[in-house]
Amino acid sequence: MFDDLSKKFANQYVNLAAVEVDRYIPFVGERTISALKWIAEPLHEKVWANVNSTCVGGGVAEMLQSIVPFAKGLGVDCRWFVIEGTSDFFTVTKKFHNLLQGVEQSISLDEIFHAYLETVSQNVETTKVVGNMVTIHDPQPAAAVMSGNIYGHVLWRCHIDTSQANLRIWRFLLPYINHFDGAIFTCPEFIRSELQIPTYEINPCIDPLRAKNHRYSRAEALGVLGDLFHQHNVDPDRPIFTAISRYDVHKNQQGVIEAFKRLRDRVVPRHKPLLILVGNYATDDPEGSEMYEQVRGWVDGDPDIHAWVNVPNNDQVVGALMALARAFVHVATREGFGLVVSEAMWQGTPVIGSNVGGIRKQVVNGQTGYIVHPTDVDRIALRMKSLLENDAEREAMSAAAVEQVRQHFLLPHLVRKHLLLMRYYLEIDNRVPDFRINDLTFSEIKAALYGRTMWPISSDQLKRRIETIWNGLRRR
Repeated sequence: MFDDLSKKFANQYVNLAAVEVDRYIPFVGERTISALKWIAEPLHEKVWANVNSTCVGGGVAEMLQSIVPFAKGLGVDCRWFVIEGTSDFFTVTKKFHNLLQGVEQSISLDEIFHAYLETVSQNVETTKVVGNMVTIHDPQPAAAVMSGNIYGHVLWRCHIDTSQANLRIWRFLLPYINHFDGAIFTCPEFIRSELQIPTYEINPCIDPLRAKNHRYSRAEALGVLGDLFHQHNVDPDRPIFTAISRYDVHKNQQGVIEAFKRLRDRVVPRHKPLLILVGNYATDDPEGSEMYEQVRGWVDGDPDIHAWVNVPNNDQVVGALMALARAFVHVATREGFGLVVSEAMWQGTPVIGSNVGGIRKQVVNGQTGYIVHPTDVDRIALRMKSLLENDAEREAMSAAAVEQVRQHFLLPHLVRKHLLLMRYYLEIDNRVPDFRINDLTFSEIKAALYGRTMWPISSDQLKRRIETIWNGLRRR
C-alpha cells in the first residue's frame, strides 16, 4: 500500500541510498550498533516519512541527509519529502521563525492565509503523505497535519527555541500543533503550557561520516584550505578564531566581530589572531543575503577579519577550518540547538558558546569550552584571550570536547530515540519512552475515555490516573 501511495507525491522526493551502519562502529562502539539493529528489527519495511521545506542549507536538511540513509541501513523504509513554496511563502515562514524566537516584527493576515496556508494546502490537496510514523519538521509544513491527506502517527519536530514565542503566532499555530499525535523538542524549556499532546526531548546530532566531520589533521586541513587561504591572503601560521553559521540576526555575528576587535587590542603582538566567519544561504531563508551585507559592513575592510559565504567544497572547508581554529565562537542570542557547536567540538576545538537553548546542553562550562552571555562582549573577548594564550587549558578542553560529542551527539544516538518512538506508537513497546517530557495529556485522556488508546494502557500508573479522572467526572 505504501509503495503505491508514495508514487502519487507531487512534491520533491529526496531519494537517498542506505548506508552500511557498521561503518559507525569505530565512533560509537559495536554494542551501540548491535542494540540499534535489535531495536530496528520489528520495524523492517515499516515506513518512517519526514517532511520539511528544503533539501539543502540549514541544520534540518543536513540531518535528514544522514538520518534517512542510516535508518534505511537498519532496514527501516525511511522517506524524505520536501514541500514546494514561493518566495512569498519562505518570506512569511521566516517571519514565523523570528516571531517564534521572540523577535517582534509585523505579519499580515494576507501573508498568513495566502502565502502560508494556501501554499501548504496546494502541497497536499492532491497528494498523500503516508507512513507508519510521519515527522513534520518546523512551522513551514505544520499546517498540513489538518489537510486530511497525512496518514499515520504524525509527530511535529520543532527545531526552534520557542521559549519566548510571540503569542500571536503561537496561538495561530497552536491548533495545528495540538492536532499532532506528539511533538519533539530539543529542550524542555521550549515547551509551552498550552500543548495538549505528548512531548519528547531529542537532541539533534552530527554525522561523523560527513566530510565536514572527518577529524582533520593539521596537514589535511591546510591541504583543503590552501587555495582559499591564498585567495584571501590568510596566513595559516597565525592563530585563527572561527564563527560558522547561517547569516542570521540570531547568530549574533556582530557580537563576535566586536569581541574579536577587543581581543586584538588586549593581546601581545606575537599572537596576531585572525577571525574567519563562514555562512551559507538556505533556500528557505530569504533574509540571508541581506544579513551577509550587514556583516560585511561590520567588518568594514578589517584585514584581520574575513567573512565568506557559499564557499566551494563547503563541508570540507568548514571541517578543516574548525580543526585549525584555536577556538570556535558561537554566541547566538536564540538557538534551538546549534549543530555547529558539536561539529567544532568533534574536531577537538573548544567552544565559546552563549547560555541559550541547546548550546548549554553541548558546552560544559570550563571543561569543553566556556558559556557566556551573548551580549557580554568583554567576557567573550576574555575567554578568547584565555584560549589563545593558555595551551594546557586548550588541550584539556579539546580532549573533553571530543568525548562529549562521542557520548551524546553522534547520529546513532539520534536515530535510536526516533526508532524507540516508532516502536512506542506502533505498540511494539509498552513502556513510555524515558525521554518523554510532559505528563499525561488532554489528548491521551480523551483517547482513553473513548477507547482510542495511543499509549500503553497496560501501565498501572496511567490506568490509575485515568480511573481517578473518570471517577471525578462521574461525580460531577
